[in-house]
Amino acid sequence: MYDVVVVGGGPSGATAANDLARSGHKVAMIDRDGRIKPCGGAIPPRLISDFDIPDEMLVAHITTARMISPTGRKVDIPIENGFVGMVDRADFDEYLRDRAERAGADRHTGTFLRIDRDAEGTHVVYRDKASGNECSLTTKLVIGADGARSKVAAAEVPGGDKTPYVIAYHEIIKAPGKQGDYDPDRCDVIYDGRISPDFYGWIFPHGKSASVGMGSMIKDVNLKDATAALRQTNGLDTCETIRCEGAPIPLKPMDRWDNGKDVVLAGDAAGVVAPSSGEGIYYAMVGGRVAATAAAACLATGRVKDLKLARSLFMREHKTVFRVLASMQNAYYRSDERRERFVSLCHDIDVQRLTFEAYMNKKLVKARPMAHVKIGLKNLAHLTRLVPQAYT
Repeated sequence: MYDVVVVGGGPSGATAANDLARSGHKVAMIDRDGRIKPCGGAIPPRLISDFDIPDEMLVAHITTARMISPTGRKVDIPIENGFVGMVDRADFDEYLRDRAERAGADRHTGTFLRIDRDAEGTHVVYRDKASGNECSLTTKLVIGADGARSKVAAAEVPGGDKTPYVIAYHEIIKAPGKQGDYDPDRCDVIYDGRISPDFYGWIFPHGKSASVGMGSMIKDVNLKDATAALRQTNGLDTCETIRCEGAPIPLKPMDRWDNGKDVVLAGDAAGVVAPSSGEGIYYAMVGGRVAATAAAACLATGRVKDLKLARSLFMREHKTVFRVLASMQNAYYRSDERRERFVSLCHDIDVQRLTFEAYMNKKLVKARPMAHVKIGLKNLAHLTRLVPQAYT
């Protein structure tokens, strides 16, 4: 009998398993073999600090972000008093799974099938990778951390099959070193309807490799063709392709994360990817931590209502940031004319400083109220077209 079975071994599930095992609970973690999520791989300093990530996991330290508009306007934003760490998900996720196993979590490789219940308890059924057989783990609680379009969420939590998502696709390529417009110390974010009509494209350095990709909600968009165009435009079309990956990215936190009895969701399964930026690693790991906290509370008290702690703890700290980012995406991603204005707004020094302070610290900065007022007025001026697109 396990205290908790965690379904999914990405950053969210591995964090939940690690936290629970370190606190003395009997934990199992089930993850598919060879699963790698398409991801730019950016992690902020707060993640590195909060989750004790060793420096050797960072494949690059990014000091500049470049925003590129539909007309090719480039705005370089220096990252003051810090950096953006870059990880390769193939290595980073495996490190987190290994860490959970070293902490005492039992690790199983296979594909989740269903949850059965009888008088003896809750049984998580999966197909074992090695044997091909159906196997079952009996547990008191289940954490569903099996990503966007989560099977656990769809089967167990109301609304779990209706979360909106973007399909993301990227190609990991051998990086050419600094050449042309490519800079191994800079992340490029491309706001161009020819690449993505409703999201963005990216070029993120990973040291010896780089992630080049894009995302879109529109089914007719050919993600591979768009990525090929992005590579060609930036002189990366002749670089060797190491691997290609695609997966959904949720766009909105679910209204409910538990089933009221024995299941709580975490990470992408709960929809916790930041709007506008699509940032997911930090929020996935926070989601895993609050799910572990809620599970531990439920085990200690016997009250199933304590499973609701996962969502309430997460939203207490991050709801406002998510609301602001969702408003930004709704305002600026709907057309190239709006994207052009968004990149124009990024010229503003107050926007640059407050954006990256908020990114690195994961909270809205309140220290400079007049800067917020100025940004609000400039934002309104752009959205109402009171200033020309060439405004800088």
